[in-house]
Amino acid sequence: MKLVLFGATGMVGTRIATEASARGHQVTAVSRSGQSPIPGVTATAADASDPAKVAELAAGADAVASACVPPRDGSDPREPFLAINRALVEGVRQAGVRRLMIVGGAGSLEIAPGQAAFDQPGFPEAYLQEALAHRDVLAYYRALDDESVDWTYISPAAEIRPGERTGTFRIGGDRMLTDDHGNSRISAEDYAIAFVDELEKDAHPRARMSVAY
Repeated sequence: MKLVLFGATGMVGTRIATEASARGHQVTAVSRSGQSPIPGVTATAADASDPAKVAELAAGADAVASACVPPRDGSDPREPFLAINRALVEGVRQAGVRRLMIVGGAGSLEIAPGQAAFDQPGFPEAYLQEALAHRDVLAYYRALDDESVDWTYISPAAEIRPGERTGTFRIGGDRMLTDDHGNSRISAEDYAIAFVDELEKDAHPRARMSVAY
């Protein structure tokens, strides 16, 4: 499979590129720097907010994936992040690529019906704007009014960080998955396994799924 991955140099993006390449997929790692430390991965520089460039890189691909994150410069990230995702959709449409996979956020996962994690007392203020940006992006995908884009939005657990690649985790939907102690965790390595599994199987078309231990 030929995969074009935007945001490929971040914590999650590098692990998705590594996992996909290790399974024999042809990966083009796209970032602003145009660099990738992963052997066997083709690196190129581009801006995901440019739909023409997205279309150019996506031409002939089987799937496009985004591990892009909202701006973290202190400005309101919601509209810029939404603009990136609009450009991705426009670009894949121009390229004729149906499959689009999105690294999502955890803040919009429900801890009870109708109660998102970011609505709860004690949700870290430092992460609130980013969580709202991810919420807006998920709403945008859910509102797409045609089926030309076969998207999947994959939310990690509340805590995701570099760790062990175990291959053992659970898959859920809109509800936040927790362990017996109430913790919601996943390693970036295991998240990448779930992401590439979904890339290969397309088991959650036009839907949000979640991954946690």
